[in-house]
Amino acid sequence: MPLRVPQAPTPALRSVLTALSSPTAVREARTPALLAAQGPATPELPLPVHVLDRVTAEGVAATRLAGWRFHIRCGDRAVAAAETRLTPDGWAFSHFFEGPYVASTERALRQAESVAQPYQPRLLSVPELYMLTLWLHGDCAADAASGHPAATDLLVPLAPAPPGIAAHRPHRVAELLPVLTDRVTPTPLLGSPA
Repeated sequence: MPLRVPQAPTPALRSVLTALSSPTAVREARTPALLAAQGPATPELPLPVHVLDRVTAEGVAATRLAGWRFHIRCGDRAVAAAETRLTPDGWAFSHFFEGPYVASTERALRQAESVAQPYQPRLLSVPELYMLTLWLHGDCAADAASGHPAATDLLVPLAPAPPGIAAHRPHRVAELLPVLTDRVTPTPLLGSPA
């Protein structure tokens, strides 16, 4: 079943289009892949980027929307990505980047296309673990800018994943969240009060 890719806010898309069309419009330098790209570069696959801030005692993940990420396609492949962020004045271009998460996200999205249940794709960042996951949200009609991972949603760790967590293996939130919580919770030092 195809994924239901959410529609990005128009100002976020417009900021990426402006950054692509005018090298002087942004202070951030283009990536080597964008500089070497032949043909037009087009933003596609808008995905909201949520950050996992904490997990409550009840096991509910507190997340916040950090931005929107667009894959930048030249010809038949994604060569880079562009990220936007919310400012007091609205959505603004943040930066271009390339690297393993671009290809890893595309691979995870292709894998998710073969799942029988429809999902709304999002990205979930776990900064404390330097981890990024494809978050497959079960409510396709939900506002992509809000919400928290439901126990039945799927998280697909993207490569490179932290040691001991297999990349590109889907996990239910209810299964992976306790593992992430254990890793993020600091261990008390010997001799320190508990």
